[in-house]
Amino acid sequence: MPAAVWMVVVAGALVVSIGMGVRQTFGLFLSPMAVDLGFGRETFGFALAIQQIMWGAFQPVMGAVADRYGSGRVVVIGLVGYVIGLLVMSETAASWHLQLGVGYLVGFALSGTTFAVVLGAVGRVVAPEKRGLAFGLATAGGSFGQFIMAPVGQQLIAWAGWRESLLIMAFFIALTLPLAYALRGRAAALPAGQREQTLTEAVREAAGHSGFWYLTLGFFVCGFQVVFIAVHLPAYVGDLGLPAAVGAMALALIGFFNIIGSWGCGVLGNKRSKKYLLSLLYVLRSVVTVAFLFAPKTDWVIYAFASAMGLLWLGTVPLTSGLVAQIFGVRYMATLFGIVFFSHQVGSFLGAWLGGRLFDMTGSYDLMWWISVALGIAAGILHLPIADKPVERLKVQPA
Repeated sequence: MPAAVWMVVVAGALVVSIGMGVRQTFGLFLSPMAVDLGFGRETFGFALAIQQIMWGAFQPVMGAVADRYGSGRVVVIGLVGYVIGLLVMSETAASWHLQLGVGYLVGFALSGTTFAVVLGAVGRVVAPEKRGLAFGLATAGGSFGQFIMAPVGQQLIAWAGWRESLLIMAFFIALTLPLAYALRGRAAALPAGQREQTLTEAVREAAGHSGFWYLTLGFFVCGFQVVFIAVHLPAYVGDLGLPAAVGAMALALIGFFNIIGSWGCGVLGNKRSKKYLLSLLYVLRSVVTVAFLFAPKTDWVIYAFASAMGLLWLGTVPLTSGLVAQIFGVRYMATLFGIVFFSHQVGSFLGAWLGGRLFDMTGSYDLMWWISVALGIAAGILHLPIADKPVERLKVQPA
């Protein structure tokens, strides 16, 4: 890929890295904030559930703005919102403060700093035959951030306390603002004589395609699974009597192995059927979870589970976004993937909130683990009938 294209890919990966990396540390704050402020797990889980819904609800809107005006401006708005949200969260004294900071503000901010907006910018500059690899690399950036920020976050909390840790993370977010410049491009105009498809036409076209709805339902499952684990795994590890460092290391291992998994899925998506890879990925998540539930719960078993799940973690993103671009083209990719992503965030809402709710009701996460297993199998089946050929429009009008 040319140097200018690499600049966009690297800038996108770094923005996703810090944004997703900080987000993935929020589960580490559950226990210290609950102890300090007297919150139940449902209170914390509900605030993060609001984050998921806000993220998903604004994602199609921010995607549409990015498709029209360029991703760079949207990224700046998102980063500024992220900093403000972390500052509010650091001053939490009541549940509504937590909901406003980490829920509404950070949720809105994530819609402008993560996959749909960034991958839309990448997709516009990368040749179709390299798109899967580029999407995989940009997605892996989020995992690299998790790999770095999970142990850093745990050390910051132990060293400075949870309030000061959030202030430091707000500073990390602010440092990425200059990267938005590399993502400023917008979609190129069509050659003279060709009429550009409107946003309304693009959404109507996608809504009439059954594969779009299968992808949307499948991404719901992805959100449910990964956010349940990201938010509640550290607390689950603590319930087992293991040190807090084990939970932090588990999140870091998920991040590290997802670098490999996201990149690998991007590469494989260029060579093999994306829908079959997605089906296999979801089923493997269920297999890994069942094996984990029946295994003895030692620190090394936790690490093995986290490593295996990391390989399967966000490989869904380059494959799902790649299918959206493959079927509908890249002109309105940020918008269409944003709509699919909203379903992901509905699942994320339930994964975050329901995990805390069922734990407070039953004293255990067992039911949530088995719901996750059943949903993974269902998602594996859902992807099989997707018609993944480009729509007829793309055969006569290039993206």
